[in-house]
Amino acid sequence: MPSLTEEQIKKETMDLHSAVYQKFGYEMKYLRPPKGEYSERTIAYTNTLGYKTVMWSLAYDDWDETKQGREEYAKQKIIDNIHPGAIILLHATSKDNSNILGECIKEIKNMGYEFKSLDEFQK
Repeated sequence: MPSLTEEQIKKETMDLHSAVYQKFGYEMKYLRPPKGEYSERTIAYTNTLGYKTVMWSLAYDDWDETKQGREEYAKQKIIDNIHPGAIILLHATSKDNSNILGECIKEIKNMGYEFKSLDEFQK
């Protein structure tokens, strides 16, 4: 995002907003910068568009489609890094994530954690 003009940022953000609304009926209000790349300028500008930038506290290389078939690795990476207030970044392109998500949710809940939306999250 930092290399984009404000026009490009607005177009990409609003195109995404429209796609999310059309598919899910959900009005976006949070934004995760692609690749986690941002600047003070991009955050300030997306704020003027009505979005709050939210980063993740836990991620791993699940986006890399050549690194699939590591379900135990993925599960361990997630479980070992859970902490209060964790925001987990998982990419939908990962078959490993699809295969382990239910098990991870169950194990995280058994550890005493609960899942909340960002709106419910206490700051």
